[in-house]
Amino acid sequence: MTDEPRVYVIHENPEWFPPLRAAFEAEGVPVEELLLVDGAIDLTAEPAPGIYWSRMSASAHTRGNEFSKEYTRATLSWVEAAGRRVVNGRGVIDLEVSKIQQHLGLQALGFDVPRTSAVFGTRDLAATASTFPVPFISKHNQGGKGLGVRRWDSQEEFAAWVDSPEFESSPDGITLVQELLQAAEPFNTRAEFVGDEFVYAVRVDTSGDTFEFCPADACAVPGAAPLFQLRDRTADGAPIAQHPVILRLPEFLRANGIEIAGVEFIETSDGRQVVYDVNTNTNYNPDVEAASDTSGPREIARFLGGLLAEAYPETARDKLLA
Repeated sequence: MTDEPRVYVIHENPEWFPPLRAAFEAEGVPVEELLLVDGAIDLTAEPAPGIYWSRMSASAHTRGNEFSKEYTRATLSWVEAAGRRVVNGRGVIDLEVSKIQQHLGLQALGFDVPRTSAVFGTRDLAATASTFPVPFISKHNQGGKGLGVRRWDSQEEFAAWVDSPEFESSPDGITLVQELLQAAEPFNTRAEFVGDEFVYAVRVDTSGDTFEFCPADACAVPGAAPLFQLRDRTADGAPIAQHPVILRLPEFLRANGIEIAGVEFIETSDGRQVVYDVNTNTNYNPDVEAASDTSGPREIARFLGGLLAEAYPETARDKLLA
């Protein structure tokens, strides 16, 4: 850290950062990564001046960074206590790493959400699943990129898996049992927001036999068909920004202190519009970025750069005069 105010980006996976760094450089906004994989905090010291943006991932544990979420909680508590401006702050990390929190927050504002039961430990898992018609899915409460999501076409197979060595627990020990949503067409939609403003929507191809979707450059498979495309229209041909779910999502984001996020929903074969996942460490797909007139990373750099200039006007003026 330096004494010059800048944007500090809190995360744990440097492979996801290059497109964001390029956007900050293009916008002329000073930026520094805070990789929270190990280290220390002097709780008596003042955090460096700047804007702090948390984009810690719920899937950090899958990269060997199982303590990064707690490191983030401590860091955000420290910088918020010092009065620093934080984007996606202390309360948001709790929502990022808990699908229960996401579900309850969406449900409280009247969004249609999938029927879900949360099971703590394994003793009641099979019994809980028996109340769901097949097919159904199980997933980790603390996950990311679709990791840990499984489809089940048999109650017996599920019960056998729970009792087997192959059973994989969520890092927090909470397994979700959830209805399987049947899409009207084989895709779901991810709506990207920056600072309460809708940026664009992504069409995510779900025709393959997987629940694991990672839009970042680092996840791309050379030669594979693109899973992510820009979605610019609703089913009835209206601009996608007029989709009823997209129009309502800023209310949810504001209610939960979320300023940058991608939110996923599905339009089902029986006419429902179901919101099921919130990603506050959103990544941007290069194919979608190339097709869009608006850039997600550039919008973030502009938004955070504006907050930086607002919080430190003297620094911004000095740069303009330099």
